[in-house]
Amino acid sequence: MQVLTLGPSGTYSHRAASAVAADGDIVFTESVTTIVESVSAGEYDRGVVPVENSIEGSVTESLDAFAEHDVAVVQEIITPIRHALIAQGADFETVASHAQALAQCRDYLEAEYPDVDLEAVASTARGVQRAREDPSVAAIGHPANADGNDALTVLAEDIQDRTSNATRFLVVAPVSERSEAGSKTSFIVYPNVDYPGLLLELLEPFADRDINLTRVESRPSGERLGDYVFHIDIAAGLYEDRTQAALDVIEDIAENGWVRRLGSYDSETVLY
Repeated sequence: MQVLTLGPSGTYSHRAASAVAADGDIVFTESVTTIVESVSAGEYDRGVVPVENSIEGSVTESLDAFAEHDVAVVQEIITPIRHALIAQGADFETVASHAQALAQCRDYLEAEYPDVDLEAVASTARGVQRAREDPSVAAIGHPANADGNDALTVLAEDIQDRTSNATRFLVVAPVSERSEAGSKTSFIVYPNVDYPGLLLELLEPFADRDINLTRVESRPSGERLGDYVFHIDIAAGLYEDRTQAALDVIEDIAENGWVRRLGSYDSETVLY
């Protein structure tokens, strides 16, 4: 089973994907959209994409890709994030990492290195590559990225602003593998209408059936200004009658648009 995720090797996405497949079956790209699109097209069996961080919030590229390409969500992986400052030595001018990693270590960087330049790159592993190639660059990544076999040294560990820092990944598969079994469900609603009380109407069917909403987020539809797609996660499975009843109401509300049931799935927490 080939799994596509964000690379290069050593990213947090790579670590999450290791819970799904062996390293020899993991393939890398530098685009979340490419992951979702490739799985939707049947080019890969699975894709692993980050969707939410406990500090920085949602990964909007993932949400937009789910709205654009039809896939099934088959598993959730939660992984705590341990950031380290990695460099060839203590003297450097730039810190390179993924934009979210830089943001998650904002307090540490402002306190300890207020004068360094911050460089956002495609992934934490790409930042580590920059640090390996250039002694004037430090990186933020998992401490294991400095494995002792090259010039890199861990200058500081656990530099994330909050010890509770964790990232949520979703495992996507072709639509044919969509399941109704699981303790969580994700779906997308495009109402294609706009009137006072619309959002309340979309949420009430779940409250009325004692279904907990674990995430609600709006993203621009791209059709026109002020027009939105809603991404909703609930703590219930599609196999449950109450979930089906609630979604029937939602589909009536969105009769001029569409509802995409991404599927039900269970969650696994993976420590590294």
